[in-house]
Amino acid sequence: MLTGSRTTFKVRQMLPDIKERMLSQSSTSARSRDVFGLRCLPGECVLQRTVMVRKKLTAREGRGWISGTLFCTHFRVAFVPEDSPKSDDNADPVLLGDHDIALASIEKVVAVGPNRTKLVTPNSSLKFTPEELVLYCRDMRVMCFLFDRLTPDAQVIEITYTIAKTYQPLKPGSVLSFQNAALGSVEMKQFLSNRRRDSHMNWFESASDWEQELERCGATGWRVSSVNDRFEMSNSLSRFIVVPQKILDTELKKSFAHFNEGRIPRWCWRHPRGSDLLRMSSFQNNIYHEKDDIRNLEMVLFGCQSSLCVVVELGDELPSPADIQLAHSRLRALCLGDISTSVSVPDDKWLSTLEGTHWLDYIRSCLKKASEVSCLLRSGHLTVALQEVEDRDMSCVVSSLVQVMCDPHYRTQHGFQGLVQKEWVMAGHRFYSRINYHRDSDKEESPVFLLFLDCVWHLWFQFPSRFQLTDDFLLALHDSVQLPLFSTFLSNCQRERCKRSQNVGQLYTPVNGWRDMLSPDSSSDTSDPPLPPVWDWALQYSRERQDRFIQPVTPTAPLQPLLNGNLNTNLDSLRLADTIPGSVFLLSRGTFTCPANLPPWRSGSSGVYKKSHRRALSSENVPGLERLLKAWALTEFPQNIPASSGPKGPLDPYEPLLPLLMAPCMSLWRDCYLRGALHAQIFSGLIRSCFHTSTWDQISVGKKL
Repeated sequence: MLTGSRTTFKVRQMLPDIKERMLSQSSTSARSRDVFGLRCLPGECVLQRTVMVRKKLTAREGRGWISGTLFCTHFRVAFVPEDSPKSDDNADPVLLGDHDIALASIEKVVAVGPNRTKLVTPNSSLKFTPEELVLYCRDMRVMCFLFDRLTPDAQVIEITYTIAKTYQPLKPGSVLSFQNAALGSVEMKQFLSNRRRDSHMNWFESASDWEQELERCGATGWRVSSVNDRFEMSNSLSRFIVVPQKILDTELKKSFAHFNEGRIPRWCWRHPRGSDLLRMSSFQNNIYHEKDDIRNLEMVLFGCQSSLCVVVELGDELPSPADIQLAHSRLRALCLGDISTSVSVPDDKWLSTLEGTHWLDYIRSCLKKASEVSCLLRSGHLTVALQEVEDRDMSCVVSSLVQVMCDPHYRTQHGFQGLVQKEWVMAGHRFYSRINYHRDSDKEESPVFLLFLDCVWHLWFQFPSRFQLTDDFLLALHDSVQLPLFSTFLSNCQRERCKRSQNVGQLYTPVNGWRDMLSPDSSSDTSDPPLPPVWDWALQYSRERQDRFIQPVTPTAPLQPLLNGNLNTNLDSLRLADTIPGSVFLLSRGTFTCPANLPPWRSGSSGVYKKSHRRALSSENVPGLERLLKAWALTEFPQNIPASSGPKGPLDPYEPLLPLLMAPCMSLWRDCYLRGALHAQIFSGLIRSCFHTSTWDQISVGKKL
């Protein structure tokens, strides 16, 4: 198996040997089996195991070391502690144990010797026997394993090379093989086909799901339209959208051409005070507007409100997907480091380097914009329309944050899962392109969804008692994004999901006796394994881990907001009573304006019908809006005031959670980004830890300021 001298090892004929092991074990037809103490999935093959291995535990795991056996299969790297209880053969299979890491999540393998470190690749040759093995993962984890002196050198070398040769390289075509390794067996396909969806959450896949949401929000005057049932109006929107009741589908069809990608203004959520939140893409200014088109466009834009519409432009203040990708790459390099090199950030420059990544700046800008929109909706009886060029990235972030801030339902586990379904999955966020599992379009890669999870964590961090879901849930969802096994993240829109599932024909309504069928996607095949949704947590985590996803929600003390040090008990007086009915304003960079070309059919450019059915805009309407945001900027948020500082009364559950956005109040999600940084550096004597006590003191002081 091994050739060379005692201190130089090179692998020969490794792949044929692995194939023989897989063939010898693939004949087992049991639903799950126990192999050397490892409970394997149906069809899972153990390629290599090493005994007398110690795993370094993270702070969340209790720190210290735990002894056990290290396995490498064709799906995962698994670690079984010595004192782990015997598995139940009748229990449902779980993809990953508490100490396992999927091969597709591994980014690189580093071997650590007495006086050296080396990045191990399939073509590498080691001139030393590793004492430690460090696995860097895409989800910011770092798994560290220490080999005992009594562990045979051959086992150490073999498992090191086996992991290096079998973990999925980031290249097109590798994801499908990984999916087949995990879910491709006959037993696993049968098991997944019998799984039932969680009935406690709203999936927003049918008209009844949307009607249920309209009823929950009390959104009268709106209806569910199936005008996009065949995806002819917009390829990226869902089959069902919510539009005003007074607009017929025949009239609505004329509006799609006036917006980029056909993403017309559509309802997302209603505030209890009567305001409606909408989303839309940018206007198509080169489209001629007929008289009837203008009426329909204004009816869609104003929704059920007749007084005021505020268009919130998201492109000016929020980061672009390219900015987010660059910031996340810098943050990753700072937090993880690399023990295969001797480059590290000095302690006295770590915080300034963190600031230079701009990751926290982008979180602050998203939370600020969401806070502004929340305050607008709180004023009541107006329409707020979020506008983005493509309406598929930052509009997902802001719309979701607004609803988390204002609606307690979306701060529960099932409510939050439904929110992601509504504002991300069904709304057409490009998960497939942004996560870039196949590594076939690096220009499109951007962790927009991870930025959103970090924003939600900041809200949870400042208002933990107002959330039923916990940071454990957010961390589990963050890690699941990097696992290319879930249908939730493997498509860019509902249309693509329908094509892959081969159920497109069953989803369409017959027209004139015939049924239109979309041609199957070239990447879809009947032999492809069924992909479960990410919300099937029992498939990923143990019952004990799932129990940590939620916490009891205790009522908070009812308090009044403070304005310039005095109790402000009449915020309703800030309502926009001085605005002219039919006004449309633009909110950009914290300032309200009334440009003549918003909406574009009110401009004087050629080819545009200028007559509007609404009253003309006036700059005199702006002060009411300005006072509203000024009051928010001067208000000390009631959730942060001690209970003895103000009078007590009934707590308004829909009062928005307005976070503190000053620099000292912005924290780093340490349990996510720094969970591998500390113990990843511990083993090598050549590398100095980037995080000494003084650094942690600085971070702690920053949180208390």
